[in-house]
Amino acid sequence: MKHMHAISVTVNGRAHELMVEARRTLADMLRHDLGYTGTHLGCEHGICGACTVLLDDQPVRACLVFGVQADGAEVRTVEGLADGEQLSDLQQAFSDHHALQCGFCTPGFLMLAEAYLAENGLAGSGLAGSGLAGSGLAGSGLAGSGLAGSGLAGSGLAGSSAELTEAEARELVAANLCRCTGYQGIIEAILATARARKKR
Repeated sequence: MKHMHAISVTVNGRAHELMVEARRTLADMLRHDLGYTGTHLGCEHGICGACTVLLDDQPVRACLVFGVQADGAEVRTVEGLADGEQLSDLQQAFSDHHALQCGFCTPGFLMLAEAYLAENGLAGSGLAGSGLAGSGLAGSGLAGSGLAGSGLAGSGLAGSSAELTEAEARELVAANLCRCTGYQGIIEAILATARARKKR
């Protein structure tokens, strides 16, 4: 017998009401019930990071969160970064710096980087005023999300005016796995976006 629950969730600013099985993961709910297929499933054990989304402004592994846990919450997926056909600056930087090949891991890296940049006062236009900037990402919602020890907590950049360093960017991307790029393009894309946003 399936245990179904009625929930309401806002995804990328759009409200949804649906019935969700108790055991269904947030990733499966987003992909199969709501059609947000940009959230990719890789290991399904919280290791690879391909399924990273923002849940109430915190990056989480969607394969480790139940859909019912998102009841009343706001979720942001990779589909929420672009403005229609216009890529976000972070997405464009990934393209410019060849930070993707097969692209399977890319949504997770994008969402992780967007959350990190926003935490440090460098939110993209779609996140401005969302509550991410200064939200206390470092050390606040990482434990149990699959991101503990990823380099976000205690990075030393949170709340500071210092520029993101390559070492910090490397520590950040170590939270997710990529089997194609060798990571350097991803690091360069994140650094370029941080520099550009700092000048705004």
